[in-house]
Amino acid sequence: MASTARSDQLTAIGVARPGGPGALSGRTVSRVGYGAMQLRRLDRDAAISLLRHAVDLGVDHVDTAHFYGNGFANEVIAAALRPEDDVLVVTKVGAEPDLTGPIPLRLAQRPEQLRAGVEDNLKSLRLERIPLVNLRRADNGPGLRPEGDQIVDLDDQLAVMTDLRDEGKIGAIGLSSVSLDGLRQALPAGIACVQNAYSLVARDDEDMVWFCLAEGIAWVPYFPLGGAYAGLPKVTDEPAVIVAAQALNISAAQIGLAWLLHHTPHTLLIPGTADADHLRANVDAGAITLDEATLATLDAVPTRSGDIEAA
Repeated sequence: MASTARSDQLTAIGVARPGGPGALSGRTVSRVGYGAMQLRRLDRDAAISLLRHAVDLGVDHVDTAHFYGNGFANEVIAAALRPEDDVLVVTKVGAEPDLTGPIPLRLAQRPEQLRAGVEDNLKSLRLERIPLVNLRRADNGPGLRPEGDQIVDLDDQLAVMTDLRDEGKIGAIGLSSVSLDGLRQALPAGIACVQNAYSLVARDDEDMVWFCLAEGIAWVPYFPLGGAYAGLPKVTDEPAVIVAAQALNISAAQIGLAWLLHHTPHTLLIPGTADADHLRANVDAGAITLDEATLATLDAVPTRSGDIEAA
């Protein structure tokens, strides 16, 4: 038992897990993972190099989507990762690329679109089975809202997702941008994780955080530092965060990530970046210890709201 506990502290390639071990879809993963959306800012060789660097730093949970760069992120992941790395690749459906629109995606909520999305991800990731696929809803948090034929009942969506699981094309189902009522409705289908917008300064989903903990569902917040888009509050602008960062001689972003890891044990992070130094800083946030006084000060930061349209 002791040797198993020790092995959980290391990834498959023998690197210490950033943030320690976490649980996702029956797997042990590093609590600090990587979100692949920013890979589209790089050329292919640079993107592959960055992913290899992430693995070397202990990242073994990568979050992606076919609509990140119209397949580019997935293709880079397929090229960069090796079977022996044992990286858990998680993708999502519910949107598709829109190369001519005001933002580079549009909703794709209909059951046949969800199935097509899984097929696109299988092809671009070069996989026969995707371990975990998140159904990106549009009923919570910042982002697009469904109209017309994109208003689809959750049960209809879960029916096709469970069919895909039964067919062996996906291993587990997660939810993204979902309401608490929607999550409760989906529980009989078996939900492995929830991805919602959440950070120190945007905690509207606090009840859902604790509900997921009670239900054994991994909590994987996106926008973990608030908004990279106009209209969303930023963790790094918060005075209490800046003071804490100065006291520990680290960055405000690292404080924001460390707070999330301290807040609940089922939180897994997927911060994205296209910069190697920033990647290292995100990984290093997993080793930061916040004392009780600092945590109390950060916990007292008020929740702020914003309004944007973003992925």
